[in-house]
Amino acid sequence: MSVKPTKAMVLAAGFGLRMRPLTEKMPKPLVPVAGQPLLDHVLDKLGEAGVTEAVVNVHYLPDQIINHVASRQHPRITISDERDQVLGTGGGVVKALPLLGDTPFFHVNSDTLWIDGVRSNLARLAENFDPARMDILLLMAPTATSIGYSGRGDYGMLPDGALRKRKEKEVVPFVYAGAAILSPSIFEGAPQGEFSLTKMFDRANEQDRLFGLRLDGVWMHVGTPDAVHAAEEAFLESVA
Repeated sequence: MSVKPTKAMVLAAGFGLRMRPLTEKMPKPLVPVAGQPLLDHVLDKLGEAGVTEAVVNVHYLPDQIINHVASRQHPRITISDERDQVLGTGGGVVKALPLLGDTPFFHVNSDTLWIDGVRSNLARLAENFDPARMDILLLMAPTATSIGYSGRGDYGMLPDGALRKRKEKEVVPFVYAGAAILSPSIFEGAPQGEFSLTKMFDRANEQDRLFGLRLDGVWMHVGTPDAVHAAEEAFLESVA
């Protein structure tokens, strides 16, 4: 059984500290890569995947983001305003839940960037999300072929897609690519205020309801100004 999410949560409230000096006067989601802001890359992909409404949270330099998305129709944008509090990646979703409804929704970091392979990775996520077996399905990028990433990975993945969290000194082959489908039920009893979304990932993992889907294409970790150049080169190669 697959799902067809029509709503999405887009995280755009971060400070983008590692992207300075680019983010001293501009929020990270508006940093341009390959001719358009990171946020637009994400919203375009969501629109192509059938999303009609995206909830975008804001905190740092919020008015720039609000003004930027004001005229967008595909998908329509609803702002979740967090300028008065820092809620973290988990608390931001909890605040937005009334806007997201009671069915599974896409969850995407506004600064994630990937080049799709033959098919849309968001469409593949929707096809592979089975609510009977899973509460969370993460898009997982192979660390070996990702651009701008040099970490130890986040998860190992079993043949059926079940994820196993990396132990402290372990090296694992997959990193979370910043796009997922979440069931709102996983947030029942979630903390109030600021907390990290990884708490929900861990909860689903403990219940054997956290799964992954290998990304088809190339994922780019755009965390620093230097990474912007590497990402632009990858885009140029993809259209050459």
